[in-house]
Amino acid sequence: MTSTQKDQHGARSQRSQEADKPHRRKGKKTYSCDECGKDFSRGGDLKRHQLIHSGFKPYSCDLCGKSFTHAESLKTHQRIHSGFKPYSCDLCGKSFTQAGNLKTHQLIHSGFKPYSCDMCGKSFTQAGNLKTHQLIHSGFKPYSCDMCGKSFTQAGNLKTHQIIHSGFKPYGCDDCGKDFTQGRDIKRHQLIHIVVKAHYCELCGKAFAQSRNLQKHLVIHSGIKAYSCNFCGKSFSDKHYRNSHLRIHTGNDVSCCDQCGKLFATDAQLQQHV
Repeated sequence: MTSTQKDQHGARSQRSQEADKPHRRKGKKTYSCDECGKDFSRGGDLKRHQLIHSGFKPYSCDLCGKSFTHAESLKTHQRIHSGFKPYSCDLCGKSFTQAGNLKTHQLIHSGFKPYSCDMCGKSFTQAGNLKTHQLIHSGFKPYSCDMCGKSFTQAGNLKTHQIIHSGFKPYGCDDCGKDFTQGRDIKRHQLIHIVVKAHYCELCGKAFAQSRNLQKHLVIHSGIKAYSCNFCGKSFSDKHYRNSHLRIHTGNDVSCCDQCGKLFATDAQLQQHV
């Protein structure tokens, strides 16, 4: 066999060996995690991912102490403390520290909710939100308040609730100065300062911004006076009117328990009692 024939034979042999190898397309994910089943296209990415399951978190935040498995995750987290949010939503202007969070947020505007609850049919944009929602149907409330014993399905809801007992009211109304513990409460309150009052009382013509305030007002016309003074027996249609009346006897603002009539110097003490 000549040298040229040998070269040609060698080339054919090499091509034959390549053909025998498993065919791998570019981007094909051939590496799978034994712990969670997630697939990767490169072995290095799989090894990096597996650190999550090891529990080893060598990168810690100097400001809050939170730990991470990867240095990049720590850098991303530190944006929270810097306040730098480079990714903004074109539709509502809300900003985010990560591009992934922006993409997740934008699903809200799309109206696409592929995750539905089998119990009540309510739909969600994210699987995590559906799982959180389903706790409501399970009745499982693992987070309890040490002050009053009220239980919650999520730790975040417990933290929000505990602000009531602290007496801390960071949200102030610019129109009347009234303070609130939660942002949603001040938003609801601010409706009373809006000129548009769509709910009218047919008996006296008084208008209200919220239907529940109209319903509360209608008790006055019903003649029902369910709230009475412990000192003199005078009755009132609204507990706030009764509490204001109590100042005559006590000389101070007081809060009264609707269940047993016990008086308290502050709303926080009443909440703890309840």
